[in-house]
Amino acid sequence: MVLVMVFGVALLIAVLLSGLAARTVLSTSLLFLVGGALVSDGFLGWIHISPDSEIVSVTADLALFAVLFTDGMHVSLPKLRANWRNPARALGLGMPLAFVGMALITHYLVGLDWTTSFLVGAVLAPTDPVFASAIVGRKEVPAKLRQLLNVESGINDGLALPVVLVLIAAAGPTSGHAEADLGKIALELVLGLAFGLALPFVVIELVRFRLLGAEPKLQPLLPLAIGVILYAVCHLTHANPYLAAFSAGAVLTARSLEAKESFEPLGEALAELAKFAALLVFGALLTPQLFGDLSVGGYVAVILAIVLIRPASLLLSLLGTRFTRQEKLVAAWFGPKGFASVVYGLLVLQAGIPQGEEAFTLIAVCIAFSIVAHSSTDVPIARLFHVEDLAGVPSGADTPPAAEGADRVGA
Repeated sequence: MVLVMVFGVALLIAVLLSGLAARTVLSTSLLFLVGGALVSDGFLGWIHISPDSEIVSVTADLALFAVLFTDGMHVSLPKLRANWRNPARALGLGMPLAFVGMALITHYLVGLDWTTSFLVGAVLAPTDPVFASAIVGRKEVPAKLRQLLNVESGINDGLALPVVLVLIAAAGPTSGHAEADLGKIALELVLGLAFGLALPFVVIELVRFRLLGAEPKLQPLLPLAIGVILYAVCHLTHANPYLAAFSAGAVLTARSLEAKESFEPLGEALAELAKFAALLVFGALLTPQLFGDLSVGGYVAVILAIVLIRPASLLLSLLGTRFTRQEKLVAAWFGPKGFASVVYGLLVLQAGIPQGEEAFTLIAVCIAFSIVAHSSTDVPIARLFHVEDLAGVPSGADTPPAAEGADRVGA
């Protein structure tokens, strides 16, 4: 109950400060991260959470599923087909470059073996738009830049996951049975994709029968029911739930725009709650001991990951595109290590690989630094595009106060 109380208080404070957060470098995501750290064993000692606690894996699993389901619903397949080149560059060239670059500095600066170094690179490769919402969510920002960041961050979670799982299998204590592990991983991914494509397709077709259909006030619950069933089916069959969630969201949007629009407010709210809960739990793992365990080389690697590896890799991938210099720099900077990295980092820690604890320490510190850096710079950098109405901040006297900062909660 103490954890529930802490979450409720943090949520109340986040809502009350959301208007201020929309105008300043204050971040509600950072609030939950710091709140979790303050009440943990490292400081006040009100809650006791360790990386192997069940609540860590459960909240991380649920939150990533919710995030990917809503991220998938933001992918417009027709628009993606028409404007696929820039996201393809970021995903096909920028992401692998960041993956390899992070692996190199991890190996040479931290001293991890090559397999674990590449595993760290894979975990930290995905980006998260939550910490750049003032950029991604503003229509005043050039559409092609918003689309690039949206599509990249929505898809790269799913692309990184198979690599993470394969490298965990290769680095683990049962790495001698790599062929069996690879076969199992492939089956889980295929099942996840199949369930994610089939379930929403079947449900939407059922809704179109003359005698069936949801009344307006219950329409938002239709996608929610799909998500709940899909989550349960994946865990009962050991299918990959994350790939299933993202593909299901995309199919739902493609097959029924009405269902997507009716669910969007509820879905975004649920995803925000799930992310806040997981950030609170993740924050409880950020003890002084964890930061003390990271070597000087590790801190250098963290800084390079944020200010060099991601920016350089994306800038190289955007060479020859029609982005302006300013747009390229903004896109290169906003590569936050986000929620997928939290979950994948926990998978690394719980897998029991020889250097898993060292890898998790590096990953956790990098995520914490990234949240601070990116969630506190999105509003100032958005102002470079001369955005007057930043993330719901009223630009005129007629805008109701209740609307202030609505989009900034969770930024």
